[in-house]
Parts: sequence; C-alpha cells; structure tokens
Amino acid sequence: MDASRAGARLTIDLGAIRDNYRLLAGKTKGACAAVMKADAYGLGMEQVAPALALEGCRVFFTAHLDEGIRLRQLVPDDSAIYVLHGPPPGTATDFFQYDLRPVLNDPGQVQEWRALAAKLGRELPAAIQVDTGMSRMGIASADLSSMSRDRDWLAGVRPSLVMSHLACADEPGHPLNETQRRRFDSLRELFPGVPASLANSSGVFLGPDFHYDLLRPGAALYGINPQPGMANPLKQAVSLHARIVQVRTVREGDVVGYGAYHLVASERRIATIAVGYADGWQRSLSGRGFGFVDGVAVPFVGRVSMDSITVDVTGIAPERVVPGAEVELMGEHQPVDEVAALSGTIGYEVLTRLGSRFHRRYL
Repeated sequence: MDASRAGARLTIDLGAIRDNYRLLAGKTKGACAAVMKADAYGLGMEQVAPALALEGCRVFFTAHLDEGIRLRQLVPDDSAIYVLHGPPPGTATDFFQYDLRPVLNDPGQVQEWRALAAKLGRELPAAIQVDTGMSRMGIASADLSSMSRDRDWLAGVRPSLVMSHLACADEPGHPLNETQRRRFDSLRELFPGVPASLANSSGVFLGPDFHYDLLRPGAALYGINPQPGMANPLKQAVSLHARIVQVRTVREGDVVGYGAYHLVASERRIATIAVGYADGWQRSLSGRGFGFVDGVAVPFVGRVSMDSITVDVTGIAPERVVPGAEVELMGEHQPVDEVAALSGTIGYEVLTRLGSRFHRRYL
C-alpha cells in the first residue's frame, strides 16, 4: 500500500531477523531451520524467507500445503521444505510435484505417502512426527507400536527427520519437558540413524539435551521472547506507527467512544489514530492499551473501534500531535510481548493478526 494513503506504517527489520537466526543457530552444533507458517508469522514470507536463505538456512517449515508451494519459489533449490500438517487426502502428488516433504502425523498419512511411492516406484522423503505428550499432532505411541510390528510399515518412505513438539517449553521448570524428552528418546529408537528434532523457539533455550540434530524456531526469529519473565535475548523485528486523523478538545462530562465507554473528568485533548481491530489491534485493549509520542505514553480512551482508536495526548506539544503525525503502537517503547500482555494474549497472535491495510516497509 502506498505510504501516502495508508493509515499506518508497519516496519519489518530483516536485518534483525537475520541476526536472530544467527543467534539461535549458534546455540547448536546441528542445523537450524526456520518456521514460515502464517506468512512468516504475518511479516511476509516473500521477504523473510530469502533473507534467511542468505544466512544459510536450508530447512523450512510451513503449516499448509499451499504455503509450501509459495515457499518453494522463494528459497534455493536445495532447501528442504516440510509441511507440518502432512498431506490432506488426495494431495500426495502435489507434494511430489513441488518437492515438498510431508510431516506424517497419523497412519492414514503414512499409507497415502506409501501409496504414492509405490505408484512412482521410488522412495519418497518425509518427516515422521511422534506424539510425546502434547496430544495435538503426531503418531500416537500406541499406533506407532502397532504399525512398527510390520517390518514393511514404512516401505517406500525414506524418513529424513523424526520429530515431536514440546507443550511447555516456555516454562523451563515444567516436568512435562523432561517427560517428553525421555519419551522422544525412546520412540526415536524406531528410526536408527534418522536426524531428530524436538526444540521449538523456547525449546532452544532448554539446553543441549533438547537440541538433537535440528532446531525449529519460529516466533523467536521475529523477536518474540522465548523465555517469558526473563530478558529477551533477541532483537525486536517489528514496529507499527499509526497516523493521527484528527485532534480535538473534550470537556468535563463529555464521553468518548462507543457505548459512552469513557467519561471525561476534566478537559483533555484526544487524538484519533487510523488503526483498529480490523488491523489486528484487539478490542480487549480498550481502556488498557497505550501508544507513544516522543517516548511519552498516551493511553487509549474509549473503545477500540474497527478502524480507529482514541488516545489521550494531553500534555504533548501541540505541534507533535497534528493530523498526519505518528503514534508508535509497537516498537522501541513497546515491544510485541508487552502489547500481547496488555491484550491478554501472546506475541504470536499479535503478529499473525496484523492486517493488510498498512504500508509495509522492509529494512
């Protein structure tokens, strides 16, 4: 979107994302992948994936098949692209056509991949995901035990990765982390010599015992803190600045916003900015959120609307709050994790909900 017509400016720092990748990759003697699902967590796969490829990343993950097809056009030919949801029924040939590797999560997906391998008369690579306690994705241990009794249960499938996913990696002291690691060690014995992967973004910081052969960071690449409650070792990669549309003076007894949400106790100056819940700035921030002008917090007053938010700019120099001037909603003074905490959610949701009406600027 043209900068002069947009209501807000979203800046994505590709250099920071590359720096974050280097930091994460430097924590392992193995390899480091990059998770590109949800359009690189809302930041733009077309720009982010090539930047990470320049850092040497050659293993990528998406959630859906169409994401993988998009990604194939953006990364070097020797890159491995894994699709976390595996092949939807009837789509195995699409994986082969676009050189994508399914993550096989249940017996039906294994059978579909085997059938394609038999039809083509060749072995086909795939990741095998095993469930170690999250009960979301992956082959259940009972199914794995039953399937593996057949020596040919993976005929035609060449496992290129065995993986699982941690449920509580952002809580280092949670006992399930160690339970899952032990279960993973036990289950991967069924796949001798196959590279293994367990650590997501937070799992990277659980230490070398969780690293195995491949790290799979996603949110950490984009600056979300993988260790809640501790200092964030990663660089902030995203900032959002909204334009002021209008400034007005409201007097004692006036109300601001839908439902007369905010009653004015004394004369105030109110600026309306061109971002709302249609842009991903959640309604739960009504009366709780903040913007910043010249490093000074300006609180949200009234309800967050579809296309606008009203902020109290009383005390800010008048020439700094005029139509067209900017209010920082995320960035130097308010990182994504702080926005998430005020919204009652997590940084992942904040980034992936960012709308399409911003002018996007890539550094």
